[in-house]
Amino acid sequence: MTQAFDIVVAGAGMVGAALATGLGQNGFRVALVDKAATPRFDAGAPPDIRVSALSAGSERYLQQLGAWPRILAMRTTVYRRLAVWDQTQHPLSKLLPRKLGEVVFDAASLSASHLGHIVENRITQQALWQCAEQQPSVTVLSGNGVNSVDNGNDQATVTLEDGSELTCELVIGADGALSRIRDMVGIGVTRDQYAQQAMVISVRYLGAEEDITWQAFHPSGPRAFLPLHSAGDQHQGESWASLVWYDAPDELARLKALDTESLRLEIQKAFPGDLPTLTHIDARASFPIARQHAKHYSNGRVVLVGDAAHTINPLAGQGVNLGFQDAACLQSLIREARRAGCDLADSQWLARYEQQRRPANRRMMLAMDAFYHLFSNRIPPVHLLRNLGLSAARALPFARYQVARYAMGIDDELPAVVKQITSRLPGLHLP
Repeated sequence: MTQAFDIVVAGAGMVGAALATGLGQNGFRVALVDKAATPRFDAGAPPDIRVSALSAGSERYLQQLGAWPRILAMRTTVYRRLAVWDQTQHPLSKLLPRKLGEVVFDAASLSASHLGHIVENRITQQALWQCAEQQPSVTVLSGNGVNSVDNGNDQATVTLEDGSELTCELVIGADGALSRIRDMVGIGVTRDQYAQQAMVISVRYLGAEEDITWQAFHPSGPRAFLPLHSAGDQHQGESWASLVWYDAPDELARLKALDTESLRLEIQKAFPGDLPTLTHIDARASFPIARQHAKHYSNGRVVLVGDAAHTINPLAGQGVNLGFQDAACLQSLIREARRAGCDLADSQWLARYEQQRRPANRRMMLAMDAFYHLFSNRIPPVHLLRNLGLSAARALPFARYQVARYAMGIDDELPAVVKQITSRLPGLHLP
């Protein structure tokens, strides 16, 4: 069986589902294809171990798509403050007390109600699937992956695992960092594996729901706290949180092998005193982290978005926010191409997409790598330098809040001083 569409979106994660919804709202005939089944949210279940810090910019985009009210109707956790500090213990640290170098971003100082929301990935994804399914011109094909892509001159043909064929003008690869679509059409990537890995732990703690997310930097990697919702009547006086522990693979393997109580004690000892008393560990998982960038964002009738095009160090949780920015940009350009009477895969429009998104994604890669290289070492002069840098950031609220506005998706450009710093750091010459 062959079905004809304007666009096939391969990958119905958060970014792919958002883009399919937006394109459907613009009247395009879209097939949204994913091997996974429809995501389901259970209000009585513990939180998904996979969560994202959605910026104010992403919130606006999701509001436009009609997904944000659905997300709020399930569950989210607002955060109004973000704190960063250097936790390295060294003789030089006595010269610079932690509070002097601690940088706190506060929504009130930005005249904003909040900095963002921590949301479980499955909640965002389910809301977007519901929005996509409501669009008359969007067909959701779940439980069926892509087997091959024929990147033809006049049209593309996508063959699914069940043997059915989809023809279209444009194929959008939104199938993640290990994108098969990218591989099928021969788009290469540059990839740098970090020495660290990340372990995510879903926990309950004693205390009310918090409105601050923080990261304490250690030479072995940061340790982060992301607040989640109250644990409810079943566990009165407790709340959920997601913890992230970056460290060497061997150390994380040791931690993952511990029983629940031993791991809880290790976390309580290794994390800063800001961490509330943990009462329960629900789930844990670790994953390697890498910086990856596609050498091209398109080839013929195929274009990439989100993690299929780029992955960054997850220090600030900006990955999905960048993906939503890709989706909004590509949707706008596809709409302009149709208005101009052009083929949706016209090279000039796809080139514009890459010209707009590659520099922005690269800037965020540089910023995250600057943090990674600056904090992941024990060299005393660098230790002093980074604390002085944090102290300067604390003393220069204008620059600090420019960074915050960029991270929130309010401003489109990083502050000039940050661009200068990242351009001068060794080892950060990215494609």
